[in-house]
Amino acid sequence: MMQQQDRIGEEVDETDIESLTSSVPRRDASHRFSSHQFSGMVRQRAYIFDGDGKYYNKEWDLAEGTGKEFCWYHVELPKGNQKLSQSAQHLIDALCPPLKLQDILSLVSNGPFCGHVDGALVFRVNSPGPASSSFTFKIAARITENSVITVSLGRVPRLGFSPMGQSLLSEVPSVDSPSYYRGERKERNGIVIEEHVLEFLLTMNHSEEADNPVPTSVSNLVVHIIDTHVDQLQDVVTKLEIELDAVELEMDRGGFAMKKQMLDDRRFPKLHLNLQRLLQVIAHGEQVFPRVKEKCSTKPWFLAEDINSLEELIGRLRRLKENVGFIANRVTAIQAGLDSWQAEQINRKLYYLSFLSIIFLPLSIITGGKPNHPKPNTLFPFHHRSTILTCCC
Repeated sequence: MMQQQDRIGEEVDETDIESLTSSVPRRDASHRFSSHQFSGMVRQRAYIFDGDGKYYNKEWDLAEGTGKEFCWYHVELPKGNQKLSQSAQHLIDALCPPLKLQDILSLVSNGPFCGHVDGALVFRVNSPGPASSSFTFKIAARITENSVITVSLGRVPRLGFSPMGQSLLSEVPSVDSPSYYRGERKERNGIVIEEHVLEFLLTMNHSEEADNPVPTSVSNLVVHIIDTHVDQLQDVVTKLEIELDAVELEMDRGGFAMKKQMLDDRRFPKLHLNLQRLLQVIAHGEQVFPRVKEKCSTKPWFLAEDINSLEELIGRLRRLKENVGFIANRVTAIQAGLDSWQAEQINRKLYYLSFLSIIFLPLSIITGGKPNHPKPNTLFPFHHRSTILTCCC
């Protein structure tokens, strides 16, 4: 008997690629939920790396590594309508002790920052938008020679690690239809990828967690963290480009109702506002990451090749800013086209209204009656004559 085909992605969660591989045997990356006051709200991951290309899950004790070993602790803040003070409470509950209040404030505050806090290098790229928005990004890190503590808002794709060889991208795909050979129906082996799963995967500009190279030093890990942040921004830009292509196609095919609905919903002004938020995040990265590179270059434990990798990521971020600028220009052009269409509709209605007024206005002259005291030697009163001349014009 032929092996039964596996089906992947009956329901796709766009914020978690792990749901796409639920039927593929794999070991999830280590994560733990806080057992303190905010239990179940903050997701925590802890890894220890041996410096030779291997990693292990560890307890959440916030201890530093020894020798070649180094540790990584990651806190994932929930996305939702919450105040900044609530996010600070989550971090206090998860990271204190041993961290102090100044460490918490340097990680959770809004805006760009890069500097030394209590002997550790701290940088953050936190946008001040609402936490529930898809265009609000927060990534912060506290770096020492043998440990890294990071904080993110929501899940960052490809940030964690999972065993090699268990990635969906390394599987042999199959289409959801039987093949025929010489009139005989043959079943295909492999992982069946649904169409909507393929559409989601095509919006990704990176691989999965299982394809991540395991860092062998703290500098490798820092590059990995910044790289995943840039990849996340690139994913958002790719989705915006696909969305704009679909909208332009709808506008070419659509009619009056669809265009009016877009104007009523203020779809493009809202999108333009989201693009400004995205540009703000990229601008924060342009300010912070060069300073991170400068400060890391003075550390004896930060490898020179990773300094070059940081320079490449800074270049990617600048090119990404240009792409967002192109998208903003497209949005402005589409909105200008809708405004022109709306003005044309208003002018057409005014034209019809003026035409009807020319037809029905003389009736008011006929039904208005004669004046009480007309001037001699005049056929029409002055105000009636002016009205007729106006209608004729």
